[in-house]
This record gives sequence, structure tokens and C-alpha cells, in this order.
Amino acid sequence: MNRLRAGVLGANDGIVSTAAVVVGVAGATDSTSAIATAGLAAVVGGAISMALGEYVSVSSQRDSERVRGFADEHQVNPWSAAIASFLAFLLGAALPFAAAVLTPVSLRVAATFTLTLVSLSLTGALSAKLGGAAVGRPVIRVVLGGTLALGATFLVGSLFGSQL
Repeated sequence: MNRLRAGVLGANDGIVSTAAVVVGVAGATDSTSAIATAGLAAVVGGAISMALGEYVSVSSQRDSERVRGFADEHQVNPWSAAIASFLAFLLGAALPFAAAVLTPVSLRVAATFTLTLVSLSLTGALSAKLGGAAVGRPVIRVVLGGTLALGATFLVGSLFGSQL
């Protein structure tokens, strides 16, 4: 369950944060190289940050479990959570990054928005199914959150990009 949680969180964060960065930059410029550079930096930095965050968080949980006397085989593994989060972030980030870099300029933002929301719908549905929950609410939750993030960063890029 620990790897599932880390994987879902990593994938969703990879999707949303990468898409938000590339859409924000696309709101400011049509430059594919600027969008690709910002997107690649977001992917690398985000994957490392998620892995480190998982490792630190799960290590703290494991320390607490040791103090409480949990048997080693019942303790969470910080390395498995970190690796799951890192790989899931990279996987999640791939589609919005590719959409922003490979799509023609005239379709770039719409394609990235669309593929991001489809990706979030899939991860929301998959995580609900794997967790034994109904699909509707988790999908709505992640799609609304993704829409908010992308809309906000596109607005920022559009409003301030030409002035910087």
C-alpha cells in the first residue's frame, strides 16, 4: 500500500506540476526551446524532490514504527517509496512534457491541457480501482485540481510573460 500511495502521488504530481510549468511558459512565449528547457528542469527537479520527500517522510514513519516495536517485516520501506515516487513522477510527467514540446504552437496549450486531464482521469480511476473505491469522486478531484493548476499558471504566463 505504501508503494501504491507513493506511486499515485508521484504520478499525479508529475502530471500536474510538469504540465503547469510548460503551460505557464507557453502562456508567456511560443519558444519551443524555452518550454522544453523549463519542462525538463521541472521533470528532473520534481522527480528528485518527490523521491527525497518520500524518503524523508517514510523514514520518519519507520523510525516511529521501530520505537513502537513493529516487526521489521511490517515496517514501511523508505527506499521503495522513494523509488516508486521517482519513477511514477517521470512516467506522469512524460505525456504533458511531450505534448508541450512536440505539438504545433497553435495547438500546444489545448493539447497539453487535454492530455493532462485525460492522464489525471486515468490515474484517478486506477488509484480508486486499486484501492477498492468508487471511481467518480477521485477522478473529479484530480481533474478539478489539475484544471485549477493549469489555468492559474497559464494566466500567470499570459499576464506577466510579455512584461518580463
